[in-house]
Amino acid sequence: MTEQTNDEMEQETSENEAENTAEQSAGSSASDDSEVVVEPGSEGAPEVDQLAQLEAEVEKYKDVALRAEAEMQNLRRRAERDVQNAHKFGTERLLQNLLPVLDSLEKAIETSEAAGQAEDDPQLEGIKLCSKLFIDVLTKEGIEALDPQGEPFDPNLHEALSMIENPDLEPNSVMTVIQKGYRLNERLVRPAKVMVSKAPS
Repeated sequence: MTEQTNDEMEQETSENEAENTAEQSAGSSASDDSEVVVEPGSEGAPEVDQLAQLEAEVEKYKDVALRAEAEMQNLRRRAERDVQNAHKFGTERLLQNLLPVLDSLEKAIETSEAAGQAEDDPQLEGIKLCSKLFIDVLTKEGIEALDPQGEPFDPNLHEALSMIENPDLEPNSVMTVIQKGYRLNERLVRPAKVMVSKAPS
């Protein structure tokens, strides 16, 4: 009876130990599961940050591209303007060198007429013809003469050499043109040299 009781006790003890071991295993498994649990959204946070960084880089390069395009448009416009100016004003230096020749022709005509030379004089007619051809060529090339006799003085177009009292003219009027001025496609090449009237003192 005693031996049987002891056997039963040993069996019961073994069963208790097995149950305790199973409970410990279950507890450790539950503990492991609790450690593995990840809060919602924690895995997506790095992806959101990376996406925001990529969007910022896209905006940065888009701005760089827009600036580069604007700069190219400005360069293109400047190049076109330079080409247009070269076509319009490329003859300006040549004109400045030719104007004294035209001045000499006009002065020769003025001097001959003042000396009483006949209008049908072959020499005078030849000089007038040369002067007319010269002026026609300049006009064809967009060159305009400025002869402001009797006009109001304009400092943007005229160069006043002196001011003289003249009761017959409005003050600040051009009373004498010493040398004609010229414009090339609305750009002043040479101002007209003039004498300007002023009111009597």
